[in-house]
Amino acid sequence: MIQFEALSRISYGLYIVSSGNKTNGNGYISNTVFQVTAEPPRFAASCNKDNYTVKFIQESGAYAVSVLHNDTDPDIIGHFGYKSGRDIDKLAGLNVRYGETGVPIILNDCIAFLECKVVQTMDVGTHLIFIGELVQSEAIDDTKEAITYLHYRRVRKGMSPKNAPTYIDKSKMGVKPPASDLKKFECTACAYVYDEAEQEVRFADLAEDWICPVCGSEKSDFIEVV
Repeated sequence: MIQFEALSRISYGLYIVSSGNKTNGNGYISNTVFQVTAEPPRFAASCNKDNYTVKFIQESGAYAVSVLHNDTDPDIIGHFGYKSGRDIDKLAGLNVRYGETGVPIILNDCIAFLECKVVQTMDVGTHLIFIGELVQSEAIDDTKEAITYLHYRRVRKGMSPKNAPTYIDKSKMGVKPPASDLKKFECTACAYVYDEAEQEVRFADLAEDWICPVCGSEKSDFIEVV
């Protein structure tokens, strides 16, 4: 038997994975980047096949990983996690450095970065896992802690988008149907929906300084969805 609730106990970080070149590039938020070998140092990054960044990684044969910190601007998470590079230029106006392989490295709210050259690609169903050998790495800010996915979920009340490998359909977790008085609230700035049934915390019970996990708007900027 698979108890899906157990999957939420696994620890993850939160990163921006980026690829492309000086002419065109893209990136996405990932919580599944991890080291797989020590010598040579190699890292794995999981990417949904529908993600726009896939083609950039395949074409360039490389990718960069930006490690985000606990106080990362919600705009950054929303920008790379909930918007598509098919619709906007995600790199426009950001602090970007180009690595030894030519891929863009996002420095906004970044405390360290890794640049990897792809040595193996694994097809695991809905996602591709890119195994990359480390080309260069740099620690940028040692005064801040790296954000964890647990912090993002519990403190920021953020959720995995459906393209994330850690997305779990609540119906598989034995969650009871929501009571009739549970409500949904929508951010008037970015249309993020806070669902009391999914979050299991009433909107009214959130701290007054709670902000939208996608765009950083204040609690007062939410309206009830009818």
